[in-house]
Amino acid sequence: MKAMVFAAGYGTRLRPLTDQLPKAMIPVAGRPMIEYPLRLLRHYGITEIIINLHHLGEKIEEHLGDGRKLGLRIAYSKEKELLDTGGGLLQARSFLQDETFVVINNDVIIDLRLQTAIDQHRQHGPVATLVLRPDLQADRYGALEISADGKVQKFLSHQGPLRAASGPLRKLMFTGVQILEPKIFDYMTGENPGPFGTTKVTYPKMLTAGEKLCGFLYDGFWQDLGTPQGIKEVEAKLSSGAAKLHYLDD
Repeated sequence: MKAMVFAAGYGTRLRPLTDQLPKAMIPVAGRPMIEYPLRLLRHYGITEIIINLHHLGEKIEEHLGDGRKLGLRIAYSKEKELLDTGGGLLQARSFLQDETFVVINNDVIIDLRLQTAIDQHRQHGPVATLVLRPDLQADRYGALEISADGKVQKFLSHQGPLRAASGPLRKLMFTGVQILEPKIFDYMTGENPGPFGTTKVTYPKMLTAGEKLCGFLYDGFWQDLGTPQGIKEVEAKLSSGAAKLHYLDD
């Protein structure tokens, strides 16, 4: 299995830190932010990884190189313009299109048992499994709603066929981790070249077409690293032992 880590963004919420460093290289508890998703993937035997680059991307490539020092094989997808999640994924199609793959946002930290999510994905057979978490502010930031059988029935303002729903829907938030089948690229054909998002364009298109999307419910430790406050919070939790990441023991 291969994976992609999104690391091309400007990190505007972390300015002025990201004026000189790409967001992926901002230190978090003694290591660059991007090493957390990379170490999570490595822990589960996923060593072939592509990273998209744009803002100060050469500094990410300089630090990670070909990935050998982390026991990985890293390739890079360099974006002349920032392509957003959908455009970035589409540009990396040739690397990912042969089998099931994992995509992780660079700016989240999560203690996910990734193999359990992969096993559920394979058992249920959707095109996409999104790792989702409960959050009281889900409506504020953009809720996804799943039925009791784990199928995504509502994605932001877009609604799929509800005939498969059993019982009430549950509102959850996306963690930034997803397991995908190459079929997702079928829903990207015909897009105009340039930036587009999976959450705003691709997934709503899939949902309204009746494509099977599933959610994996996760209620463990998770933190957004996109702000200075988020980084301070996770550093405090890790140093105090209030949070632990199982994959750092490798």
